Amino acid sequence: MTILGRVSEGPATAPPLLLGPSLGTSHALWDKVAPELSVRHRVIRWDLPGHGLSPADLIGPGATVGDLAHLVLDLADSLGVETFAYAGASLGGAVGLHLAVHCPERISSLAVVCSSAHFNGAEPWVARAAQVRAEGLAKLADSAHTRWFTPGFTVPELIRDHRDADPGAYAACCDALAAFDIRDRAADIRVPTLLVAGREDPATPPSHLREIADTVRGSALVEIPGASHLAPAERPDAVLGALRTHFGGDARPGMPVRRAVLGDAHVDRAQERQSPFTARFQDFISRYAWGEIWTDETLSRRERSMITLTALVAHGHNDELAMHVRAARRNGLTPEEIAAVLMQTAVYCGVPAANSAFSTAQRVLAEEEGDLG
Repeated sequence: MTILGRVSEGPATAPPLLLGPSLGTSHALWDKVAPELSVRHRVIRWDLPGHGLSPADLIGPGATVGDLAHLVLDLADSLGVETFAYAGASLGGAVGLHLAVHCPERISSLAVVCSSAHFNGAEPWVARAAQVRAEGLAKLADSAHTRWFTPGFTVPELIRDHRDADPGAYAACCDALAAFDIRDRAADIRVPTLLVAGREDPATPPSHLREIADTVRGSALVEIPGASHLAPAERPDAVLGALRTHFGGDARPGMPVRRAVLGDAHVDRAQERQSPFTARFQDFISRYAWGEIWTDETLSRRERSMITLTALVAHGHNDELAMHVRAARRNGLTPEEIAAVLMQTAVYCGVPAANSAFSTAQRVLAEEEGDLG
């Protein structure tokens, strides 16, 4: 059996999360969102037939969103995934809605991004399918940025995906959009549902997402300013924040303590720099250092800060030391107490190590004093 192309990230034992693309794009739509989600989830980004890594012959003329949904289930089955969270953009979001209505036992949680319960009737999609079958995709690809993004913004990789898609498969996806209208079944959705709208989206404007939110019991709606139709690419941080909250991606063991001790700004920077290569390490830090050690109530956070400062001085880790001087201040240590800890290290770790540590700590404390001034 031929299966949809996909890219998988994150621990194989983590809860699975499937990400669906928009028409004309590939898994690259989620490039700036998936690495962070993969810290807590087994993220599986799938491609539409004839797009990205997926064969074109998986669907043909007259295809439906239901056909695409069955392909997604076949993919999940091939990977041994029974139940999964799901987020999809545009056509990928329509697939999520179909799954939530027709296969609710497979979906644990749903996010519908820049999508709709209907796509403004069949006529425009029938016309686009005919155009693509006759002329190919070059003309549509040339104007894609005007449909996808706010003025002045573009993502060349996604435009290239559009140009490289198979015209027949793209047209079949247009057939699926032409036939899709799930408004009369949306009230049947019972899985936890998040709707994400791009405030500047002309294709699926916020009113379309609001219509779903008003129908699906207990659902939530988030509008992202400055985002058009491909919000995951144009405003990835905002989309990530919404998805992380909805799917529990920031509820990793230890993450609240990590943020409390190191500060949101530092943790956010670490998360932004995260890649598939570093995702498991970040997960390790959150679970073990912050989820087990720093949450143990045997020692107070003040005491843990003093121990940590000493250990970092002993090993000469001055970059980490600067971070933990700031953390020590958050944990209630005064500059005088930090100096006393460093004096202690001079005796037991050596004067040169303490000398470097004093230099680092003095710089950090001066910066903090300046910020307060």
